[in-house]
Amino acid sequence: MIPYGRQNISQTDIDAVVDVLNSENLTQGPAVPAFEAVVASRVGAAHAVAVNSATSALHIACLALGLGKGDRLWTVPNTFVASANCGRYCGGIVDFVDIDPDSLNISISSLQDKLVGAKKQGQLPKILVPVHFAGRPSESKAIAELAREYGFRVLEDASHAIGATYHGEPVGSCRWADIAVFSFHPVKIITTGEGGMALTNDANLAERMRRLRSHGIVRDEAIQEREGPWSYEQTELGFNYRMTDLQAALGTSQMSRLDAFISARRKLADRYNGLLADLPLRVPGHEAEGAAAWHLYVVCLHEASRRREVFQRLRHAGIGVNVHYIPVHLQPYYRRLGFGHGYCPVAEDYYARAITLPLHPAMSEADQDYVVSALRESLA
Repeated sequence: MIPYGRQNISQTDIDAVVDVLNSENLTQGPAVPAFEAVVASRVGAAHAVAVNSATSALHIACLALGLGKGDRLWTVPNTFVASANCGRYCGGIVDFVDIDPDSLNISISSLQDKLVGAKKQGQLPKILVPVHFAGRPSESKAIAELAREYGFRVLEDASHAIGATYHGEPVGSCRWADIAVFSFHPVKIITTGEGGMALTNDANLAERMRRLRSHGIVRDEAIQEREGPWSYEQTELGFNYRMTDLQAALGTSQMSRLDAFISARRKLADRYNGLLADLPLRVPGHEAEGAAAWHLYVVCLHEASRRREVFQRLRHAGIGVNVHYIPVHLQPYYRRLGFGHGYCPVAEDYYARAITLPLHPAMSEADQDYVVSALRESLA
């Protein structure tokens, strides 16, 4: 089976993890802040907070931005459920903005229209979660301008996009966002096994997220001087969202190959575009404002009615195709909240046609040729 994505682990990565196993600290040691510093430096953000998953990062980011019961969070339907669930964890009201049919990211025109209506109704969002789908940057500058006009905060779900750039700046720099989140799941661009990270340029947000990831506990020198060196205080209800030193060591090692990973992904994506140009499907384009990280390579069939047949034929040929994503508003949980078919028609039409083809740095051109040949046969 040729998987749609997989981790790429080197002996250097293994050695880095073994070094931690042989050290005094498997968790809460020096490896986590070292990993945070490497990622923050790479993307140009002032602060980084590593946690055990991107879902956890989204959750504590929402809390740090003040999302509470009855507050509104908007995101896109073309994403993993965590981009919406983070708002529900906080007691928020989640709503969805349709996507652009070309970029498959949030539609700026749909967002503008929805904001105009929400302002009249007194129902503006507190947080917007745009998603850099497949590693292709959203229109962050336009989103930031709307955020200033309508007063919402921006939490970028950049789970797919470490290594991408937008207007010459690394995704994650937070130039146009309050907080950005990366994922380090094994199918992502770099991995820590499981893991995530929140980036921000706001010291107060970073401090709050660090506290929330570790039970809401602070260890203050003044308190310890007064009460004893063992003392700590739980100042709010936090969580055990910490990343281990084992994961962080793997992440730091992986970061040394980020450029190579991105280069390989871009080469494969360009090659797919050329090889698939004559087939009855739409290939993803390139963003004029930035360079994609190409976490995913998704094609859309001209004939939606053939998607299941083509998908199954590719699976039977040993090709691990997938579909990203079932629109979140069509999941049973969100249907019970009142959403249904027709709410985000562009995302729904995209979903009916989408197939994710294999793309990862270890994929050979021979593997890619086989995928293209099988796809060609399946569409014949």
